[in-house]
Amino acid sequence: MGLDTLRIAPVPAATQDLSLVVPAAVPAGQVLTAVREGAGALLEHIALVDDYRGAGLGEGEKSLTFALRFRAADRTLTAAEATEAKLSGVAVAAERHGARLRD
Repeated sequence: MGLDTLRIAPVPAATQDLSLVVPAAVPAGQVLTAVREGAGALLEHIALVDDYRGAGLGEGEKSLTFALRFRAADRTLTAAEATEAKLSGVAVAAERHGARLRD
């Protein structure tokens, strides 16, 4: 990529991680979609970074960790705004797939 194609975002992003416990049979892609739809327009990017199954989880459960990046085009987001969007995503994942925040 040449310097003439490099773009610098006008406002910084707010990044947060999100770990959700879901039934092991639920595909990660479906949980990702639910979080994306619930988080709304401020969510710029979401990526699955870990799929954990083991100690600390119940029988038939897995923990999915997502990296989230939020950005508003016109201002720097506060941590509270990013957290509110993230929790809206959690609510949709909970409704659709029984997801809960991992302790």
